[in-house]
Amino acid sequence: MINWRQIIKVLGLLLFIEAGQLLITMLVALFYKEDVMPFVWPILAAIAIGGIAQLIGSNASKSIGRRDGYIIVSLAWLIFSLIGTLPFMFTRSVPDFASAFFEAMSGFTSTGATIIDDIDSLPRSIIFWRSMTQWIGGIGIIFFTLAVLPAFGVGEVKLFAAESTGPLHDKIHPRISIAVKWIGMVYVTLTVLCIIALIICGMSIFDSINISMTTTATGGFSPHSAFFSDQWQSPAIEYVVTAFMFLSGVNYTLLYFTVLKGRFRRFFSNPELRYYITIVAFTVVVCTVFMTLYSPDHDLERSFRESAFTIISLQTTTGYANCDYTLWPAILMPFLMFVMFAGACSGSTSGGFKCIRWAILWEVLHNEFIRILHPRAVVPVRLGNEVIPSSVQKTLLAFVTLFVGSLFLGTFLLLLCNVQQTTQYSEAFSLSLSSLSNVGPGMYYYGPAHSWAVLAPAAKVICSFLMLIGRLEIFPIMVLFTHSFWKKE
Repeated sequence: MINWRQIIKVLGLLLFIEAGQLLITMLVALFYKEDVMPFVWPILAAIAIGGIAQLIGSNASKSIGRRDGYIIVSLAWLIFSLIGTLPFMFTRSVPDFASAFFEAMSGFTSTGATIIDDIDSLPRSIIFWRSMTQWIGGIGIIFFTLAVLPAFGVGEVKLFAAESTGPLHDKIHPRISIAVKWIGMVYVTLTVLCIIALIICGMSIFDSINISMTTTATGGFSPHSAFFSDQWQSPAIEYVVTAFMFLSGVNYTLLYFTVLKGRFRRFFSNPELRYYITIVAFTVVVCTVFMTLYSPDHDLERSFRESAFTIISLQTTTGYANCDYTLWPAILMPFLMFVMFAGACSGSTSGGFKCIRWAILWEVLHNEFIRILHPRAVVPVRLGNEVIPSSVQKTLLAFVTLFVGSLFLGTFLLLLCNVQQTTQYSEAFSLSLSSLSNVGPGMYYYGPAHSWAVLAPAAKVICSFLMLIGRLEIFPIMVLFTHSFWKKE
């Protein structure tokens, strides 16, 4: 049986967390002498709904099953995004509800696509709210809950399984709540170090805080509309952001063991990290070479800086831009589309397909070729020293099917919404891929030079749904639409 009372209670607790986010943002509005009422009403709404939810679930059993965990995780992002639309609506920063919902969902899923053309004209508090949604969404609403509210008892493992990303999960502590606190400590440490580094490079405190929050979250909401190179004109800032985007795409459990436990050998022997580094290094070298040869105004340093920033931004699904990469030589477009799809490491804040899945797929294919040549050979699928069980391989096959199916279904639905600026089919595919992979900027017209404001309301809702299922890696959402999920047995 689904424990609805406990589900409602947990969602109420999550709303108290969102009220805390809004309160911090309201203090930013007070500091900059801006109107605080656009945050007062959402705070009151979150507290009121959360309080009612607590009353409804006051006598609920603490037991949370796997189905309960999927419902909580799915509804948490939806409810957070609905409440998160209110500041945008009350400040009239966006023209309609569909746009506000799109902006909030893009924030909480750490996607980074925006429908706001002139970000610099926004109140400082709204700029900070955009960054806050990405920062809390990057680490995961449920992760944060498990760290500060460990009273979930037996349910915490189910919530962790429903929200965490990737096919494999390393354990750093038997108790999930303690493990999440340690991962959160790495997350906060990266954010603080990024703030300090950007301030040293000459960035203002307000900008450094916002950039660091959205860099660590691999979200990509910037406090300015201009490209990095135009806004700050500092190669040092671009290199710092590039480095922290790369680190934020690494598995946080691996970072924990390396930084806090000093196990550096484990860091460099990790097979997924090797795939991640290989993809980044190869595509950066290719883009650097072509940009140096075919762009007369680019020397080697500029070509490398723009290539590294762009490739790492797209692969970690951060979505920042220090140039308009849609103007690069056409031969480089397939490489950019690939890294958008590839993603970084599992257990990080990035979206996309994830390098761990590429690694497992490669090993599965390698083993199949061996079986073709040696039909009687028994060759287990290995990743490093770990044998990948058949259940994980089957789940991976199902994920590939759902990912590709969602990508093309999203493209088809966007085509029905008449999405077109340059080439109709490529535009729709780019939007679908960018939303599902939580990248943010896409290709062609919807690249880093333009917002997505021209989309029809229906298209914005479709993209928002793709962001949600991409952030939760499809299964927690899609399983809700199956008949077996709702059976009482």
